[in-house]
Amino acid sequence: MSDTAAGTEPLPILLLNGPNLNTLGVRQPEVYGAATLDDVVDLAERTATELGFGLRAAQTNHEGQMIDWLHEARGQVSGIVINPAAWTHTSVALADALVIPDVPIMEVHISNVHKREAFRHHSYVSPLAAGVIAGYGIRGYEFAIRRLVELVG
Repeated sequence: MSDTAAGTEPLPILLLNGPNLNTLGVRQPEVYGAATLDDVVDLAERTATELGFGLRAAQTNHEGQMIDWLHEARGQVSGIVINPAAWTHTSVALADALVIPDVPIMEVHISNVHKREAFRHHSYVSPLAAGVIAGYGIRGYEFAIRRLVELVG
């Protein structure tokens, strides 16, 4: 989707974070670490900029808002990095919306969901994603952006 070959700026990367990720640094630091959502966005912006891409970042605790953002993203972004949080395991509606932008998707989880409760082992997003990164803390966002840029480059 990016148009770097023609010498124009590529479309930005969309970074989406789902429910409760606004409480990073406070909620269960033994699981999610001490970094905040601002730290996540800062790391993602630095990584995207280093690679020649802009970044649009958003977080919501409201599933309909996330779905609206995905509808609006069609034709507006190069790719999506998403941490759907709990919606990973529950939302068919989110999975349905993720195909609408028609761009590569990278799924990120700060914790290793496969070492946690059994219900966290299933993802409605993973079958749609070009890659899944879990268990690397907030560095997973950096890895996801780097891989996404390779895919759209």
